[in-house]
Amino acid sequence: MTVVDRTAAMQLRRLSLLPKYDGRAPRYTSYPTAVQFTGEIDADRYGAWLGELAPDEAVSIYAHIPFCARLCWFCGCNTRVVTRQDPIHEYVRLLQQEIGMVRERLPGRLRAREIHLGGGTPNMLSPGDLELLFGALRDAFEIIPGAEIAAELDPLRLTDDWISAAAAQGLTRASLGVQDLSPDVQAAVNRHEPFGLIRDAAHALRAAGVGSLNLDLMYGLPRQRTADVLNTLDQVLTLHPDRIALFGYAHVPWVKPHQKLINDKDLPGAAERLDQSQAAADRLAAEGYVAIGLDHFARPGDSLAIAAEAGEIRRNFQGYTTDGCQTLIGFGASAIGHMPQGFVQNQSAELAWRQAIEAGRLATARGAVVTEEDRFRGEIIEELMCRQHVDLEAVCRRHGRALADLADELAALEGFVEDGVVFRHGPLVTVTPMGAPFLRSVCAVFDAYLDRSLVRHSVAV
Repeated sequence: MTVVDRTAAMQLRRLSLLPKYDGRAPRYTSYPTAVQFTGEIDADRYGAWLGELAPDEAVSIYAHIPFCARLCWFCGCNTRVVTRQDPIHEYVRLLQQEIGMVRERLPGRLRAREIHLGGGTPNMLSPGDLELLFGALRDAFEIIPGAEIAAELDPLRLTDDWISAAAAQGLTRASLGVQDLSPDVQAAVNRHEPFGLIRDAAHALRAAGVGSLNLDLMYGLPRQRTADVLNTLDQVLTLHPDRIALFGYAHVPWVKPHQKLINDKDLPGAAERLDQSQAAADRLAAEGYVAIGLDHFARPGDSLAIAAEAGEIRRNFQGYTTDGCQTLIGFGASAIGHMPQGFVQNQSAELAWRQAIEAGRLATARGAVVTEEDRFRGEIIEELMCRQHVDLEAVCRRHGRALADLADELAALEGFVEDGVVFRHGPLVTVTPMGAPFLRSVCAVFDAYLDRSLVRHSVAV
């Protein structure tokens, strides 16, 4: 059998398994997932957790900028469209205030190893507001030399002045939102963006010294065909991106009402989504990119590919990362943080966040204490998400558990083994190449919280 024949046979097998394994499952950017966050974790608890951090600990920082110049109908982020700069400037003033309140509760001026600006559209900030934000961060934290500073950017709003201001603050990595370059697909999601705009943005960022370029693409969009995905790849690969994130569109109109603007009849079916994702993965592999976990790809010399080869990548709310910090401190409306004790999330509604900060209170609205059971299961899930392999006996040993504690999960895996999705040799569990698209469904076996009768996550493939 030729390589082409084997690939075709593998894809046919995947298609036959779609009805069984393409159920709804979390993306597992955390465990417990955000669905399990409750109001029991409030500002007082968060403030106490901040004070308990080790003074010599290195931390990561996330700042959420919830503004966009346009409403993309596929978007699942916490954002709103603004046409004036005044509310953005006021938001930055409150971010400065929030950073100061967190600083007062920390045991000292902690070192920051990673800073990520997400959104929304961080480049909606004016150059002056960007400087104010980083000034507040530098007052509160020691940003270590060589720290990774990343931002998610909309090419439509990216200016030379903004790039210069970000480069002056040490921007090391930029993620440009592309999604798909087909005019028909763009019209279906209200995101008009010619390739020339992306090309010019990429060249300007590199000319300013931004060393790493990531492009965000999507499959499963309305009116999207496999040919559209491959045509988009053909164009963006001429920019030689260091990383590509290939996300499956998550259609969750019960969470994001604006997604109701998308005609459900225009959405590709499960088989089409699978074909799009696998065709893109095959094209990227042929171009020399290394597959990272579920949906990321990197050039062999990129730090993410190097970390993956060494078994050191992690999974967090930004996806796959080289960030090894145990603490993530979030700022802004809806921002999520991760502390040694658990997860915290700010008020998602921007107005509620503003009111809390104006009143001199931390805006923590919910979160979750991470129990020993959570750490145990979370490590298994992260190992699978990052490496598609886990030594269950080794994980049990690290947590003082017995393999017998996973008897139910091992029994549930037998179906995956019989279908060729998973290979199991004793306590060693490996997701097979054929089973790779069903990775989230494999992880769900170890999720003690998942109630499949009530779950309203996005589809797994």
